[in-house]
Amino acid sequence: MGFFNRIFDRKRLVFQWRYFRKQTPWDTRVTPPEVIEFLEQAKAGRALDLGCGTGTNAMAMARRGWTVTGVDFSSRAIGMAKHKASEEGLKIDYYAADVTDLGFLKDPYDYVLDIGCLFTLNREKRLKYAQHLERLMKPQGIFMLYAWLHRELNGRPSGISIEEVQSLLEPWFLRKRLVIGEEKGFGSAWYWYERK
Repeated sequence: MGFFNRIFDRKRLVFQWRYFRKQTPWDTRVTPPEVIEFLEQAKAGRALDLGCGTGTNAMAMARRGWTVTGVDFSSRAIGMAKHKASEEGLKIDYYAADVTDLGFLKDPYDYVLDIGCLFTLNREKRLKYAQHLERLMKPQGIFMLYAWLHRELNGRPSGISIEEVQSLLEPWFLRKRLVIGEEKGFGSAWYWYERK
């Protein structure tokens, strides 16, 4: 995507505006119990939070000794995340960037978390995302994903099917666990994958 298109990308503008107006229902400021359970059982290492928003989950990792990188395309959210981390004295590397263009990240991670990011991408971007994920994860590293299941939203397809997640990741990852649930009356799922 060119410079002009990035600046005027409607989706980006909407997210920036919603963060500015503090109309962010997805920003619960609560780390999900699934993530807390993992963090309490795992040995701290290097973690990557994709679609990190204002940094709630990245901060939960850093408090438990993880070396954390957070990426979100909203520069406003990243600014808020940096401020929150600074207030707590936490060292977290935050980047305002596209999760499908992570060439600037080099060292591999032990743990990657995505809560609500992958399923918002189109098919082409999902493939790029998966390629970066494969490159950025250490063998036996854990990828945790929370995503809405496929559904129609305002007459348009939304979410991602379990089969598509599996198809994207199976060349490089082994699914260890899947828990299907519900959010606001719609199907959702937690996935745990291990890097082969």
